[in-house]
Amino acid sequence: MGTKDSERILLERIRAGDITACDDCIRQHAQGIYRFAKRLMRNDPEAEDVVQETFMNAFKGIARFDGRSELRTWLYRIAYNAAMMRLRRRKPEFVPLPETGLAEDSALMPRQLFDWSGLPEKELEKAELREEMENAIQELPDKLQVVFIMRELEELSTEETAKALDLTIETVKTRLHRARLWLRERLSGYFASAEPASPK
Repeated sequence: MGTKDSERILLERIRAGDITACDDCIRQHAQGIYRFAKRLMRNDPEAEDVVQETFMNAFKGIARFDGRSELRTWLYRIAYNAAMMRLRRRKPEFVPLPETGLAEDSALMPRQLFDWSGLPEKELEKAELREEMENAIQELPDKLQVVFIMRELEELSTEETAKALDLTIETVKTRLHRARLWLRERLSGYFASAEPASPK
């Protein structure tokens, strides 16, 4: 049985009020939704609340799910909206990054680039590097951060990310590109210092 057929049957069971189907859905998707929520909320209890809210809202509104996107994509969209609502309540000073400012905002473009793709594999496995990367991701501008998390960390496709965030595919590609540039600059100093000293 294909993935689409399995999902269709799962949806039919949920719509029919099958509690075990809801449990199956949670088992399949809760881990990814939790990872995503934790990266946005930066707080375990709030991330757990987002997960709970996501599935409650999904099951309550399952009749409105038209199947034009995958169930996973729809769940990520619900989770994103739930997280944003909480973040706005937590940070009333939160101001979304203007759409028109992305292209012209020089702060988002790199001033120096370091080619860190060729570093030894063992460097990429260091806990210190992972922590540095996590910190850099948390510092990304909000609209770039959520696209980077969905595409690179949760491995949603460009189309899935666009549907989850109600964006065009081109906007997703642009934001992902800018996020990568932003992170490359942010981490360039770390990687430069990690390079072995050149022999004199």
